Amino acid sequence: MVRCKFECVSVTKRKGWSGHAVLHDAELMAVQSGSEENKTFFAATPSGSLKVATVVPDVFEVGKFYYLDISEAPS
Repeated sequence: MVRCKFECVSVTKRKGWSGHAVLHDAELMAVQSGSEENKTFFAATPSGSLKVATVVPDVFEVGKFYYLDISEAPS
């Protein structure tokens, strides 16, 4: 398993589908600086960005940090 740390940089709403009126799109970026923990994550884990959508509001909040755990899944 690899644990990454990301910061939510944007949340936007858009028209949904399949019975959901609204989708909430969140964009997260890998941390680079700001704290010693962030510097450690930047030096040891993958960097990049993540875009996700959810029908549930308030899952992600701009400026908050989130861990992303990556592990192999069966095919």
